[in-house]
Amino acid sequence: MHDDHSIVEDRLRRVLDERVRPAVHGSAVPLTVERWEAPGEPVPVAEGLAATYGPGAAGEEWGPAWGTTWFRLTGEVPAEWAGRTVEAVLDLGFDRNMPGFQCEGLVYRADGEAVKALNPRNDWVRIARPATGGETVELYVEAAANPILNTPQTPTYQGDRLTAHDRPLYRLGRMDLAVFETEVWELVQDLEVADGLMRELPLEDARRWELLRAVERALDAVDLGDVPGSAAAARACLTGVLSAPARASAHRISAVGHAHIDSAWLWPLRETVRKVARTASNMVNLMDDHPEFVFAMSQAQQLAWIKEHRPEVYAKVKRKVADGQFVPVGGMWVESDTNMVGGEAMARQFLYGKKFFLDEFGIDTREVWLPDTFGYTAAMPQIVTLAGAKWFLTQKISWSQTNAFPHHTFWWEGIDGTRVFTHFPPVDTYNSDLSGREMAHAARNYRDKGAGSRSLAPFGHGDGGGGSTREMLARAERLRDLEGSPRVTVEKPSEFFEKAHAEYPDAPVWAGELYLELHRGTYTSQAKTKQGNRHSESLLREAELWAATAAVRVAGHAYPYERLEELWKTVLLHQFHDILPGSSIAWVHREARETYARVRAELEDVIDSAQRALAGEGDTEVVFNGAPHARGGVPGGGAAVRSPRADDTAVTVTDRDGGGWVLTNGLLRVEVDARGLVVSAYDLAGDRESVAPGHAANLLQVHPDFPNHWDAWDVDAFYRHSVTDLTDADEVALTADGPDAVTVRATRTFGASSVVQRLTLRAGARALDLDTEVDWQESEKFLKAAFPLDVKAERSASETQFGHVFRATHTNTSWDAAKFEICAHRWLHVEEPDWGVAVVNDSTYGHDVTRDVRPDGGQTTTVRLSLLRAPRYPDPETDQGTHRLRYALVPGATVGDAVREGHWINLPERAVTGGGDPVAPLVSVAGDQVVAEAVKLAEDRGGDVIVRLYESRGSRARTTVTAGFELASAAVVDLLERPLEDTAAVPEPAADGAVGVVLRPFQILTLRLTPAR
Repeated sequence: MHDDHSIVEDRLRRVLDERVRPAVHGSAVPLTVERWEAPGEPVPVAEGLAATYGPGAAGEEWGPAWGTTWFRLTGEVPAEWAGRTVEAVLDLGFDRNMPGFQCEGLVYRADGEAVKALNPRNDWVRIARPATGGETVELYVEAAANPILNTPQTPTYQGDRLTAHDRPLYRLGRMDLAVFETEVWELVQDLEVADGLMRELPLEDARRWELLRAVERALDAVDLGDVPGSAAAARACLTGVLSAPARASAHRISAVGHAHIDSAWLWPLRETVRKVARTASNMVNLMDDHPEFVFAMSQAQQLAWIKEHRPEVYAKVKRKVADGQFVPVGGMWVESDTNMVGGEAMARQFLYGKKFFLDEFGIDTREVWLPDTFGYTAAMPQIVTLAGAKWFLTQKISWSQTNAFPHHTFWWEGIDGTRVFTHFPPVDTYNSDLSGREMAHAARNYRDKGAGSRSLAPFGHGDGGGGSTREMLARAERLRDLEGSPRVTVEKPSEFFEKAHAEYPDAPVWAGELYLELHRGTYTSQAKTKQGNRHSESLLREAELWAATAAVRVAGHAYPYERLEELWKTVLLHQFHDILPGSSIAWVHREARETYARVRAELEDVIDSAQRALAGEGDTEVVFNGAPHARGGVPGGGAAVRSPRADDTAVTVTDRDGGGWVLTNGLLRVEVDARGLVVSAYDLAGDRESVAPGHAANLLQVHPDFPNHWDAWDVDAFYRHSVTDLTDADEVALTADGPDAVTVRATRTFGASSVVQRLTLRAGARALDLDTEVDWQESEKFLKAAFPLDVKAERSASETQFGHVFRATHTNTSWDAAKFEICAHRWLHVEEPDWGVAVVNDSTYGHDVTRDVRPDGGQTTTVRLSLLRAPRYPDPETDQGTHRLRYALVPGATVGDAVREGHWINLPERAVTGGGDPVAPLVSVAGDQVVAEAVKLAEDRGGDVIVRLYESRGSRARTTVTAGFELASAAVVDLLERPLEDTAAVPEPAADGAVGVVLRPFQILTLRLTPAR
């Protein structure tokens, strides 16, 4: 037989596009269109329904960027349509290929009930099935004119309502009542499934040709002049090939309805509030017609928005949750970034997320659902387990540029040894449409063949929302058991995980972080957003610590439960994986800066109120130390003493040969040359120089930064090919700050920018403080601060949540080389076996570490902080303006020193006036190895004290936790503050309130301390 497959396939494409699909909605009559432009921001639904509407028409332009237009649509079903299925077809001016990234609408009835949403792949509203004829139609559409910002990815000022133009963006298309031709629609689904499967089979496979000939017969049966009249005959030609069962060994796909909705990205938070209501409306509408449909929704914040802003939609959601169709998953407040979120904040993502699902639905979610986050911290398995979850799902690792991840189902092992059963869908998308192409790809791509046979496919339009469609469900039904295809079953994520776990209990183990070899620029973009996050995390720690101490110690001082919870949830929301990483539009980051300023003010007020209550009346200065380690004579863990404290050795200054100064405090000797650069940082106790010979530390460097794709997201390795060292100084001056500190001030200009650096050595300090103020006016540039160190280090240690991770400094393998930009929290450390150096910071996350062998045979290990970027998409003015960035060099540091100095720079001392009596810690921990990350009152408002500890150095630890109050009992609890039955019993407290505990390396331990009452 002649090979004519391409001819038949081309014929199918044209007949579908030009004859069959257009015939789905046949006879039509136009609706009467009226319109009302909402002024400014979106208005409540009642206001939109009650507005005064003016005339409108299909074909009219509407919608300046970010505007809202309300349409009232009225009409009557023709009498001759009686017995037929009737739908309204409403085209807002869609580009059919971009659901979620353009105009959208939510349809209401006149009584305010939300019916369903409109998007490019879901532009219909069911009116009657069957119609009686003569039905009156009155619908209202709240239409959002969201600008298209995802293509092309070029600089645009449309990303903020303050800078967007006011010209109309869209033109109304079809606004009709139409007969829905059910048999034609079914024919479309048959042909699409047959076509999708056929094209994925090898040409030499007989099954492909069986499908091809059946399709050809169906096309022959279609009367192009009367598609509805011939659809049944055409379908009959496909019955045989679409009923042949799959082979016994076919891959099994669990299809889960889904709409990954970014809580902010190319739209502001307020628009996401509407997006989630639209998507939820569509999903409950689809569930009404398809009882087999299961839809999974993560992010408690998004459900909370629906509850607050669209209670009538939320009521429907709750009913479907009770029915088992609408399935809350994930257990986090939002699908957060995991690289930069602090340890306690990550715990709170689960605390508040799971608490919402439990309180609202009675569901304790078991799976963590993070398909789109840009890499996953090695601390996550332990956090997941302590939150009461047992499974983890991600998809984003498939985006890695260099190395293909070797598994799809595996055990993921964290830094403490905890393992969590993990799945990485081989369909390689979290927005599947269940096409034959995607299903075939999932089956071919699955890397655990022969041991496992199952994978999960989240299906539905996502990113900007929309969710699953009736067409996707039709494909799922046809692919349930079809020869040549994987078997597709629509089911809950938990059902997939139970089956996959049972089938593959001895899956391979991946130890350490799931590093995404892409989007490395997200550690640096939008510095003020990142700074707001870090500072907020530190302030929340202090606010809880001091408020709890005051509530226990000071009669009548109430713990601000509701206020702190609201502030926590605000910070957690802004840790979403396109906000904290800096990859959202200008509007999002402008509002984030304003929000962080408000959060700071509120938390400062909570802290000040508690500290003044603790300090008492008087005019003596009292110094509070909120860090977990003692500092300057003030115990750690939340203590205060009267000032002044014991004197430290004064800082001395001498002139340096060749220009500059030598600063000494008895612990460090620092040489700053005439350029304002650090050419020596000598550890006097260790008798070691930290700066590599012939190099200068705290050297600012500027690189070009023009990645191949994804401006705000990516830095590509070739940026290192060109660098400008900022060695010229406009002015270098010495500032004597009394005997306690000496500062060298250096001013530089470069490009259109300027920088002022203050290099300060303080009495008693083992760190050189570096305070950098930049007026950043560059475009597509990358600013780094370099520390070339005289250290032979094969690996670096970077702080992550509740511990640290090691990464190679060499590039032996492609996996090592791909980590050319890495994330660290408060510190990064490099060392030889008996001596090391740390660089600590108060708000920087991006780093890189490289190594080089010098002509003298020594090795230079260069640690660099990534300070600022200047990408132009999606925010064309990213990071423009002034920034203050603080970091410090710590010569002679152990990992323990790095932990301590990292906390100190993030938790500065506070001084208030009071009576002068010392304030003992509410909870103290013996030694520095075990760190108290949080001290607070219990969420149940019962007055118990919660203390979260972790082992910080990667070795076993034995310590004593002592309550600064009369203690009745102590218990080990999970992150939701529930008793952990499988944890070794905590000894009974001693008479002095001391409790002995033993921790394994990097273990997180949460204690619930019940005061005697």
